Amino acid sequence: MNKIPTLFLRDPDNRKRLLPEVHPGCGWVLAGEGVATRKYDGTCVLLDEDGVWWARREVRPARTRPPGYRPVMTDEITGKTVGWEPIAQSSYANCHTEALGSARRPFAPGTYELIGVKINGNPESVRGHTLIAHAEADRFDVPTEFTALRVWLLAHPQYEGIVWHHPDGRRAKLKHRDFAQSPILTV
Repeated sequence: MNKIPTLFLRDPDNRKRLLPEVHPGCGWVLAGEGVATRKYDGTCVLLDEDGVWWARREVRPARTRPPGYRPVMTDEITGKTVGWEPIAQSSYANCHTEALGSARRPFAPGTYELIGVKINGNPESVRGHTLIAHAEADRFDVPTEFTALRVWLLAHPQYEGIVWHHPDGRRAKLKHRDFAQSPILTV
C-alpha cells in the first residue's frame, strides 16, 4: 500500500487548492489507460496472503510506532509514515469483527474499505459495518479534464471521490473535498 497520488498538483501556497496541472506519473489517467472507481469513505484494511488482517495506520514524525507495525512509505513533505498494524490492536477492531460476522462470502487476499456507523461519522450511511473490496468498487465513466472533473465531483457529493486503477497497479485519486474546499485556480 503506497500513498495514492492526487491526480492534479496542489498549490504550494495553499495545499487545499488544486492546480489544473497533472501530477507527474499520473498522465496515464488522461490518456485513458485506467479504470475509474468510487472512492469509499472508511478506513483501509488488508487481508494478506497468509490470511492475516491488517489496518492502515499513519504515524506522524517523532511518534512511536505501534507493536507489529509494518511501515510501507514515508511522505517526504509531511514526514508521516503509512503502513499496516495488526487489526486486533486497531481502534477499528470491533467494527472489523462485526463486518466479518455479517459477511455472506469468504474474503480473498487484497485491500478492502471498512465502512460503517462508527467510522468517520458514517458518511456512506450504512447500517452496522461492512467490507468493500477495492477491486470490486463501483466503476465510473468520468471526464478527465480538470474543469469537467470538478463539475462531475461537485455534482456527486455522495461520493468521497474517484480512484483510477492502471492495469500495472498504479493508482491516482481525486477527492470531492479537493474541489469543494477551494475555488478554481487557473494558471
